[in-house]
Amino acid sequence: MTARALVLAAISDGPSTIHGPLHARDTELMTSGLRALGCYVSTMDDEQWLVRPRPLTGPAHIDVGLAGTVMRFLPPVAGLATGDVTFDGDARARLRPLRPLIDALRTAGVEVAAGPHGGLPVTVQGRGSVEGGELTLDASASSQLVSGLLLAAPRYRQGVVVRHVGPALPSRPHLRMTVEMLRAAGAGVDDRKPDVWTVAPGRLPGRAWEIEPDLSGAAPFLAAALVTGGEVTVEGWPHTTTQPGDQLRDLLTRFGATCTLDQRGLTVRGSGEIRGIEADLSDVSELTPVIAAVCALADQPSRLWGVAHIRGHETDRIAALSRELLRLGGSVTEEPDGLTITPRPLHGADFETYDDHRLAHAAAVIGLAVPGVRLTDASCTAKTLPDFPQRWAAMVASSGAPGGAG
Repeated sequence: MTARALVLAAISDGPSTIHGPLHARDTELMTSGLRALGCYVSTMDDEQWLVRPRPLTGPAHIDVGLAGTVMRFLPPVAGLATGDVTFDGDARARLRPLRPLIDALRTAGVEVAAGPHGGLPVTVQGRGSVEGGELTLDASASSQLVSGLLLAAPRYRQGVVVRHVGPALPSRPHLRMTVEMLRAAGAGVDDRKPDVWTVAPGRLPGRAWEIEPDLSGAAPFLAAALVTGGEVTVEGWPHTTTQPGDQLRDLLTRFGATCTLDQRGLTVRGSGEIRGIEADLSDVSELTPVIAAVCALADQPSRLWGVAHIRGHETDRIAALSRELLRLGGSVTEEPDGLTITPRPLHGADFETYDDHRLAHAAAVIGLAVPGVRLTDASCTAKTLPDFPQRWAAMVASSGAPGGAG
């Protein structure tokens, strides 16, 4: 939500404020990228950021880090700049899917030079305006490929008609979030046809954005209640939201937890029992590592599917989860689009996090129930929650639990 609000603010005519923004490496990279393009972004107030749009200019260099939002949301915006804008990032970022977006931008009239595999490093030759029009792409690798085009579209001369053609589109709730935020910003969006999104050209006035708590980021904390038989409350959980992380309520209930949503927030209580589940996680693929960690601690087999695209995330998450759960003594069958997990007694070992914040979350959850689980790197959690280790340690300490992942 913070990433989308920043992009919409940058292409608006008037100033915008972002209340309760996410403070993390991904959003810092987004603000730095917009500043490189000439936009004024003030983050002096932790609780309210101010964005004043200015003419977008180059030359500029944008570091995307490992952030899918930055590498997919800002190239369509860079086409509106005057001058060349280059993009590059962490080594793994060069392997993340980008080619369908690059090809669609070329169809829209943007000159783009891409790396040898059709992705990063990328140079967008901004000419100050973009024609837009009808764009067809296969976005089965990431819904962000569509969101990036839609977010910039109000500034394109013709707007856009984006058509997804290919295997089932993953993470559809994120696209609903994009559409709803575009409408809230004042854009005209028609998404009535399946896999077709039309955004009309128009001016956005700027507005105040209220950012919800990061529901996916809450997953390991709520799972902690389930695996320890304890209780955790995440304050401010919204009663209505487009965030796919809200599906945690259903998933944790199916595992055997009790979930209560009230005015304070969402409270999850574990019963001391963890049931196995079968789940299509295609809409909530970012939850897969934590859900897989819980499955490894269940008393029945589980099967997770619909997440083939997470092989192209920060790491190949399916292969990494299989490898690390096996390292702990688990029984895992790696499927093309998911995992089958049969519970076995687990033991402590080093858990490789692969520079992936979600893998670190999974290891932390298992470490609450299995002594001797050691994360090879916890700093990667800064991608979305820089103080994750401190928050985790504080939660464990306040509960009086005997330990956790090291």
